[in-house]
Amino acid sequence: MKISINRLKEFIQLNHTSEEIADMLTQSGLEVEGIEPFESVPGGLKGIVIGEVITCEPHPNADKLSLTTVDIGGEVLPIVCGAPNVAQGQKVVIATVGTTLYPSKGEGFTIKKAKIRGEVSIGMICAEDELGIGENHAGIIVLDTDLPNGTPAAEYFNISSDDVLEIGLTPNRADAASHLGVARDLKAILKTDLTMPSVEAFAVDNNSRPFQVEVEVASDCPRYAGLTVSNIKVGPSPDWLQKYLKCLDLEPINNIVDITNFILHDLGQPLHAFDADKVSGDSIIVKKLDKDTPFITLDDKERKLSGEELMICDESSGLCIAGIFGGKGAGVSESTTSIFLESAYFSPDVIRKGSQHHGLKTDASFRFERGTDPNMPIYALKRAAILIKEIAGGEITSEIIDIYPHPIADFEVHVSYKNIHRLIGKEVDNEEIKSILEHLEIKVVDETEHGFKAIVKPYRVDVNREADIIEEILRIYGFDRVELTEHYKADYLAEHPAKDGNKLQYRLSELMAGFGFHEMITNSLTKPIYGEKSGFLDPVDNVVILNKLSEDLGVMRQSLLFSGLEVLSHNINRRQKDLRFFEFGTVYKKSGEGYQEDKVLSIFLTGDKAAESWLEPSKSMSFPDLFSVVERVLEKLNLPDLEMEITHELPFDYALQLSLGNKMVGKIGLVNDKITRLAEVKQEVFYAELNWDYLLKRSTGLKQYAEISKFPEVRRDLSLVIDREITFDAIRKVAVKAGGKLLKRIGVFDVYQGDKIDKEKKAYALSFYLQDLENTLTDKVIDKTMGRLMQSFENEINALIRK
Repeated sequence: MKISINRLKEFIQLNHTSEEIADMLTQSGLEVEGIEPFESVPGGLKGIVIGEVITCEPHPNADKLSLTTVDIGGEVLPIVCGAPNVAQGQKVVIATVGTTLYPSKGEGFTIKKAKIRGEVSIGMICAEDELGIGENHAGIIVLDTDLPNGTPAAEYFNISSDDVLEIGLTPNRADAASHLGVARDLKAILKTDLTMPSVEAFAVDNNSRPFQVEVEVASDCPRYAGLTVSNIKVGPSPDWLQKYLKCLDLEPINNIVDITNFILHDLGQPLHAFDADKVSGDSIIVKKLDKDTPFITLDDKERKLSGEELMICDESSGLCIAGIFGGKGAGVSESTTSIFLESAYFSPDVIRKGSQHHGLKTDASFRFERGTDPNMPIYALKRAAILIKEIAGGEITSEIIDIYPHPIADFEVHVSYKNIHRLIGKEVDNEEIKSILEHLEIKVVDETEHGFKAIVKPYRVDVNREADIIEEILRIYGFDRVELTEHYKADYLAEHPAKDGNKLQYRLSELMAGFGFHEMITNSLTKPIYGEKSGFLDPVDNVVILNKLSEDLGVMRQSLLFSGLEVLSHNINRRQKDLRFFEFGTVYKKSGEGYQEDKVLSIFLTGDKAAESWLEPSKSMSFPDLFSVVERVLEKLNLPDLEMEITHELPFDYALQLSLGNKMVGKIGLVNDKITRLAEVKQEVFYAELNWDYLLKRSTGLKQYAEISKFPEVRRDLSLVIDREITFDAIRKVAVKAGGKLLKRIGVFDVYQGDKIDKEKKAYALSFYLQDLENTLTDKVIDKTMGRLMQSFENEINALIRK
């Protein structure tokens, strides 16, 4: 669910950063999964200014080009322009050097200093489509403005920006499925006031278009309200409304439909507008139709009714699947002049069944099937009617119809102070408890020294037991304010079996064997000389054997490296040079007054990848071969992404150090030849050593494989020019952050360093694989994700995107 920070500020006064707001909401139970910047024009017109054409002359070497000089406020730029309408004295829009433009069609590009037919051009005079603010490419934009030269173009075009929160809404928090709902939580957290949009301007103009409404199944439709608005003009929505919808990833349709969508996301109340002239007999009947009745929905599909879904009908046929999807017959179009506006409360059960039967998941059904506020329909109806009059004109031509025979009562919950303190695990002051509940709009009545009765409004469908009230108190009070005791414990409803380390080790051994590796088991006793001459093991930490069998077996090993190298040496001396070994073994060292034991997984690669063959020349083992094996091991253990850092410390020539949660868990690299010579190995050895105990602790068990998604994966490629010291891991982190849940994986298919680019730079050709597990990706979503990736690469690692 997407929430606009700017819109939240219309409900509640906020002097906090977007990150602080996100943190407050997450701590209170509304987990913010990400913060996405929104700009009404891609790039926000950064680097684009207003200028004035000082001179304009024909280009000496091109008939259709002009040489201009443009004042951009304290600086005059020579610019070659190909637009036919450029002229001296015009106020124009200039993209300065270094600015990235995001045109209406095609990919973005960066303005550079250039020579065009022998003449220097520093900047660009822009057309509408080049800025992404329109489709016109007939000529440059000519402004009628008194703004001084050099003024940012964003000021003239009123470019707005916003931060959009992506909230992972849990099914029980239906009340928070709107800006109002989120603002209510912030009100309780900050103990401040909430401002509701006024509906005092609502007034019925006349009663010239009354409608008759009949509800045949009151149990499925406890409340149904509506009114008519006539003499409206359907057309595009104003700029502010279109920007609001776009920041929530909604496509503006027309002013009437856009207003109903605005109310849904603003207040959490779905509305539906019918073309009143297409409603037979000016009558609305809420009922069920016979099974297998055909019904054509707004997407032009004919659907067979189950007979169990609730339908909105007129005297002759069905108009809408109630709370789920509108029908084609009575939808609002450009020719609509009168509407009947519906605002209702439907039973969650009937909406859920209808939605599942037809496989339709809409913004309206999402809210109705979880439970909306039965006290909201009239307020939302008035608010929508006011907006329709302001935006689409017209007049309200009926009284509000409100069929609500059995009002839904507030929940009454008896709460004990003793139980509050027991379940929270701390004694919270009674006055603070009452203050929290008051700011959550939960009344406290009939209070005694032992407890009270809580009156909960029905929009909080998830708060109807004592435990629910206590949960509300705790999430606003703050989980982090409850101190852990020395002997804390937790109750649980189901057992969580401990991870079986032996089973995981066995499964990984199978995996390694499948990669062509042999398992080895080596002696835990080793030579003291390895600690003395290696340069990376401290002899002081050696665990010395008191009754040595020999000097060669005088200490316990601190690393699996040397025992493994001895195995390699033994095999190489017998002409077996292409080797792949692994070992699960224990290492030992002194720790204060005692000793420390750690279980380690070691992996060795040396020699050629495959035996000599006439089919292809032999290739030596390389670092990527070892890294790919380690990557599969970590993937099998279902571990999160690890931090990676390049190191050149012994025993390696070069290596990657892997960290998880600020703890070093392993290293992968090429063993230094000084180390290999100690074990009499004379060929390159690639070695990985992983802390098996810690990996086992952090593993969530063997990776579980899911059914392949029925929605296709999409690949997009980018070429980046970056500084040579920037690693692929740094690129991957930026991509994962910007790509969100749609980005499934990243690949590198080319790397270039040469004379065609700066010697301090390198070029990466990257492939990005996008997939939505619930929907087919549209070009709009793909382009938006790739735009976000490109912008992040430019801002965070100073990348140049090669077009």
